[in-house]
Amino acid sequence: MKTFWKIFFGSLLAFLVASILTMIIFFGMIGAIIGSSSKSPEPIAREAILKLDFLTPVSEQSQESFTWSPMAGANYSAGISLYDYVRAIDRAAEDPAIKFIYMTPDQPALSQSQSEEIRAALLRFRASGKAIVSYSNQMTDGGYYLASVADKVFMNSYGDAVMAGMNSSMVFFKDALDRLGINVQLIRHGKYKSAGETFVKNDISPENREQNEAMLRSMWNAMVEDICASRDLDPVQYNRWIDRLELTDGPSLLARGMVDELRYETDVEEYLCSLMGVEKAKDLRFVDIARYAGTLTQKAARGVRDKIAVVYCSGEIVVNGPDGMLAGEQMARTLAEIRNDESIKAVVLRVNSPGGAAQGAEMINHEIGLLKEVKPVIASYGDYAASGGYWISARADKIYTNRSTLTGSIGVFSLIPNFGNALRKKVGVNIVSISTHRHSGMLSLMEPLDATEQAYLSQMTERVYSDFTALVAEGRRMPVEKVDELGQGRVWTGSDAVAQGLADEIGTLVDAIDYAAVATGLENNAYLVVEYPAVKSMIERLRESFSKTRASLDAAADPIAALEKIYAKLRKENRAQVYARLPWIYSFN
Repeated sequence: MKTFWKIFFGSLLAFLVASILTMIIFFGMIGAIIGSSSKSPEPIAREAILKLDFLTPVSEQSQESFTWSPMAGANYSAGISLYDYVRAIDRAAEDPAIKFIYMTPDQPALSQSQSEEIRAALLRFRASGKAIVSYSNQMTDGGYYLASVADKVFMNSYGDAVMAGMNSSMVFFKDALDRLGINVQLIRHGKYKSAGETFVKNDISPENREQNEAMLRSMWNAMVEDICASRDLDPVQYNRWIDRLELTDGPSLLARGMVDELRYETDVEEYLCSLMGVEKAKDLRFVDIARYAGTLTQKAARGVRDKIAVVYCSGEIVVNGPDGMLAGEQMARTLAEIRNDESIKAVVLRVNSPGGAAQGAEMINHEIGLLKEVKPVIASYGDYAASGGYWISARADKIYTNRSTLTGSIGVFSLIPNFGNALRKKVGVNIVSISTHRHSGMLSLMEPLDATEQAYLSQMTERVYSDFTALVAEGRRMPVEKVDELGQGRVWTGSDAVAQGLADEIGTLVDAIDYAAVATGLENNAYLVVEYPAVKSMIERLRESFSKTRASLDAAADPIAALEKIYAKLRKENRAQVYARLPWIYSFN
């Protein structure tokens, strides 16, 4: 009986503690939100400088986020979307209150593709007749790509430069997995389809090296072409400087015409004062790009009802999943809703996905086909539109891509690990399998596949690859044999994809929206741009945060139940699945 009361009061205490902590977190979040929303933004000065520091992460869609920790408490923040960022620069070009742009691209928190789209907007800003001034304390390849667009490029007199070109690294786990007794079997179609190589090889394959070297060269050449065009430099000489590590500091960049002047920040402020016609730095009025973007509203003529929908297809593709994933079921419903909305005259499919589950991709592709029957569908590619990301967009009426976009990767694979030996030899756990048929346990992940089972899964992989190449052939109006030649899992940059016919034109999201308007006969901005999926409201995100916090506390109070849920989930997910996915995610400095 004493044991019963110990368990009872222990469980009651855990429940009370969890409830109290949940309430503290909940009201802390409420306070943070109220505090953030109650701060009225300062009005923009009649004469202001638009400031870009490139430190705030830029996302495909604006998202409000909540974080909480015992030390820092609750925090509410709102990001900025790439489209809002670009739209703000374009609006600033027409806004008499914005006199010029001042930017500090030391270490921009941007992907290469995002930098391309923002740089294109900065070029349009300059074309309006307004100036751009850039100042850097230190210079990187990515930072100089943005700085080079400016009318005046300043650098700190004692600033460092680290400019050595692009690099990517890959990790191979086969030797480590062998030591652990874990075996992984890879079934794929496409000699360039390197997804899974990291688990079955201890070094890079010749085909994988070939495509990675080609991609890096293509992306680097696109960057150098823009830089040299803006600064009137010779690309061959520029690459020689990089290769010889000659760009080390401010003076080395100044001597080569890459920057205009070396100054300390206070000296640059004096220059800004001269541009603004004020005497002291304290009289300069800056407006941050995120705050300026928040003041913009779409201006449309009275009575305008027509819309262009921008549909964000971002994240890894799954059949059904949470935020941050591109879920086939949810996206298919969204596209069906758009198809039935007569006020939406055209759709821009904004793709930023490395791929994922082939079944989820086909759900989206099917709805795209139905949507195309009633309104134009234009694709715009961000960082990635590869494998499953290309699957869902290959049949668009027109495809715009950034030059550094990674796309194509027309190939599929299945990856089946088995942990039986590792559990038996390393952990001392024996697994006994009982089946009704000879191959019933082939996906138990405890024994390797035999030849018959490998052939069975290969049939699935080949069927999906055949479907993939057929839909690309239809969408790109080329023979299946040509698609197969360009496929084999090979990843292409946007520049090479246009040259190979896998995309139509180099262009940004703004270009895609403009084309959609022309294709639909909408002129003079007589339309509204609407975004899908709808961004969740503050309250919806609060509820989600509260639910997750409560679930975590419940798990802490009852760890056995939490383990049972994890085990049940693993059993549910234990099934064969064919993937159309990019093997890696690139990041650049």
